[in-house]
Amino acid sequence: MSFISGKQAFLQILRQEGVSVMFGNPGTTELPLMDGLAREPGIRYVLALQEGVAIAMADGYAQASGGLGAVNVHVSPGLGNAMGMLYDAYKAGAPLLVTAGQHDQSFTVTEPILWSDLPPVAQPYVKWSTEARRLEDLPRIVHRAVKTALAHPTGPVFLSLPVDVLNAERDIELGTPTRVAPRLVGDRHAIDEAARLLARAERPLIIVGDAVAHGDALAELVTLAELLGAPVMTEGVASTCSFPFTHPLYAGPQPRLGPQIRAALMRHDLVCSIGGDLFTLSLPSDVEPMPHDVTVVHLDVDPWELGKNYPAAVAIQGDPKASLPELAEAVKRQTTPTGHRDAARRRETLAAAHARERAELLARADSEAARTPMAPVALVRAIAEAVPADATIVDETISSALGVRNFFRCEDARSFYGLRGGGIGWGLPAALGVKLALGRRPVVALVGDGSAMYTNQALWSAAHDDIAVVAVIFNNASYRILKQRTLALKGFSAEDDTYVGMDLERPRIDYVGLAAALGVPGERVEKIAEVGPALGRALASGGPYLVDARIDPAFK
Repeated sequence: MSFISGKQAFLQILRQEGVSVMFGNPGTTELPLMDGLAREPGIRYVLALQEGVAIAMADGYAQASGGLGAVNVHVSPGLGNAMGMLYDAYKAGAPLLVTAGQHDQSFTVTEPILWSDLPPVAQPYVKWSTEARRLEDLPRIVHRAVKTALAHPTGPVFLSLPVDVLNAERDIELGTPTRVAPRLVGDRHAIDEAARLLARAERPLIIVGDAVAHGDALAELVTLAELLGAPVMTEGVASTCSFPFTHPLYAGPQPRLGPQIRAALMRHDLVCSIGGDLFTLSLPSDVEPMPHDVTVVHLDVDPWELGKNYPAAVAIQGDPKASLPELAEAVKRQTTPTGHRDAARRRETLAAAHARERAELLARADSEAARTPMAPVALVRAIAEAVPADATIVDETISSALGVRNFFRCEDARSFYGLRGGGIGWGLPAALGVKLALGRRPVVALVGDGSAMYTNQALWSAAHDDIAVVAVIFNNASYRILKQRTLALKGFSAEDDTYVGMDLERPRIDYVGLAAALGVPGERVEKIAEVGPALGRALASGGPYLVDARIDPAFK
C-alpha cells in the first residue's frame, strides 16, 4: 500500500504494463494527467495536433512494436474526433489503451460543457469500455483493460478518467500485470482433418491475414505453403506483410469485388484461410464470391471469424505461430516427409507465373517511365529501387497501389503496414508510430494526396519530435478512387464526364509549402528521373522529409 494520487497511480501502472510512449492531444480534463507526466520521465509524451492523428500514431506504434499503444484524447469532442482512426485500429486489431479525461463527477449531473457519457461513445470500436468512478478501482480497471487489449483477438479498449479520480489521494495497492498466453494450439483432431483435406486437394489455395504477421509466423506459413506447393494470397484489405512479397508462391492480394473473387477461387478446389478474411467486399454484387463446391479450411485466433460468412469443413481456433507447425507435421504424415507428391511441380509452375507477372509489371513501368505527369506504376518502381532493402513501407496509396507488392522487397512481419479499416488519413500519422517503434529501421510512407489532407497535422508532430519518416505524396489532385467507383455506376457522371466534389484544384494544394509551414523540409518531383535523387536526399537528411510526386490524374 502507498499514499498516492490518481494521476501518479495511473502513470505508474502504465509503466508496470510496459508503456514508455504515450500519444495524445490534451484539453482541460486531461490537465491532471499532464501534470503527472511532468514528474514521470519514464513515459515520453508525443503531442498530436488532432485526436485522429494521435490514435493513428498509437495504432502504428502498437502494430510495429507488438505491444500496447497508449493514447489520451480530450473528453467528448476529442473522442468524437478520434473515432474514424479508432475504427481503423479496431479493424486492424491494434492493442490500444485509449483514455479520455472526464469532468469532475461532482457536477456531471448538471451536464456541463463538453460532457457526455463517454464509454458508450467508444463502445462500437473497442473490446471493453468503462469509466473509473473511484481511485480505489483504478488499478484493477487499468490492469484489466491492458490484459484485454493484448489478449486474442487483440484490439483497442477505452477508459474514461474523471478529473476527481486523477486528483484524489489514497493508500492503494497498484497491483501487477496479467498476460494471457497467446500461443493457443489448435485442436489436434481438427488439425489432422485439415491436413487430410489439404493432402487430398488438387488445387489448394492459401489465404493469409494479419494474424500471421502479428504472431510472427511467416516462416511457419512458408513451410506449409512449400509442403503443399500452394499459392498464397493475402487478404483483400491487409495491414501487414503476412507472406514474403518476394516468395515465388506469393500470388498477391485478394480482390475486393465479388465477381473477381469468385473468378479467382474457381481455379481452386480448396481454400485454406490462415487468419485471412473471408471476405471484406468494397461494393455489393449479385455474384456470390465463394463457389459452392470449394472446400474451406479456416484457422484463426478469433472464433467470430470462423465460418462467419461461409461454412468451414474444418474450423480451428488457434494461434498461427503455435498451430502451423502442428499442421505442417500432420500434412507430412498424410503425404511424404517432403510434402505433397506434386509440390515441386506446383512450386515450379507458380514460380514461373510469379516471375512472369513481375516482369510484365516491370516492362509496363519501363514503358511509362517517360510520361509526364508520372504514371503511378512507374513511380512505385522508382521508389522501390531508391529505398534501402530493409525499409519498412507504410502504404496508403489507395488507387495508385499497382506494383507496391511486386516491386518492394518486403519479407518480414515488420516490413509493411497498410490501411486495414479503409478510413483514410491513417498513413501519415501511422508511419510516425511505426518509426518510433522500429528505431533505426528506415520508414517510408506512400500516401495519396487526398488522404494526406485528413491528417496533415502529423507533419508538425514529425518535426517537433524529429521522427525521421520519409513521406511520398502521390499527388493526382483528386479523389481518384471515387471517380473510378462513380464511373462504375454508369450514371450521369459517366455520361457527362463530370465528377462532383472529387477534384483538389482551384487552388491546387502546395504540399511542399504545407510541410514547410509545419516544420518539415521537402521537394516536388515531376519526372521519374527525379525520384531516386529526391529519395536519396530525403533518407540522408536524417529527419522527416516530404516528397510531393505529381502523378497522372487519369482514372479510366
